[in-house]
Amino acid sequence: MQRINLAYEGKAKRLYTTDDKDLLIAEFKDDLTAFNGEKKGSEIGKGALNNKISTQIFNLLSEYGIATHLVRVLSENEQLIKKVDIIPLEVVVRNIATGSLTKRLGIKDGTVLPFSLVEFYYKNDDLGDPLVNDEHCLIMGLVKSENDLNTLRKLGREINSVLVKFFEARSLKLVDFKVEFGVDKGGNILLADEISPDSCRFWDANSNEKLDKDRFRQGLGDVKVAYEEVLRRILS
Repeated sequence: MQRINLAYEGKAKRLYTTDDKDLLIAEFKDDLTAFNGEKKGSEIGKGALNNKISTQIFNLLSEYGIATHLVRVLSENEQLIKKVDIIPLEVVVRNIATGSLTKRLGIKDGTVLPFSLVEFYYKNDDLGDPLVNDEHCLIMGLVKSENDLNTLRKLGREINSVLVKFFEARSLKLVDFKVEFGVDKGGNILLADEISPDSCRFWDANSNEKLDKDRFRQGLGDVKVAYEEVLRRILS
């Protein structure tokens, strides 16, 4: 598969067109960003770790019938993926209160929620990716119908159900995570982007040590070591 042109560059990945119009190459970057790009850094090898972690998780979810854009791994930091039109919503699933949820609602940090909370955020860097409700999504045409929103919620909860059990068995708490979805040429909604410590909060089940991007956000120490530990447990 031959890389042709740069089609898109985001905070964590570059996407390239290929000699197949329906396939793209996703290159995972070593860059680290936080607070809507206000804090930036780099960790050599982070992109390769996220590629490995996300690949393992996407393959796991595929086994449970969740369709994804992943075709195969090409290299240490590259994947071959199906081309999709990204739905401009971040689907955030929360199991434990922390971060923006505690700031917005005053729920004590670390509180286990009585049920998994699903939230939608409008993917717009200029606006700071604001929280939106169903009617906002419909008014702005972010989805075609309310049925699409119900599908996204359902998929978010299904992914959560699989991953919570998977990580519990590896002594990790899946605190919350962000996923994105896209629509392929056949009109199917596929899990896209990535699932990694860049997009999830992982806490050690015994110590509550943070093993995710919060280490960079909060200056808690070596990011790469934390990501390596997450990969080690996934592979165990």
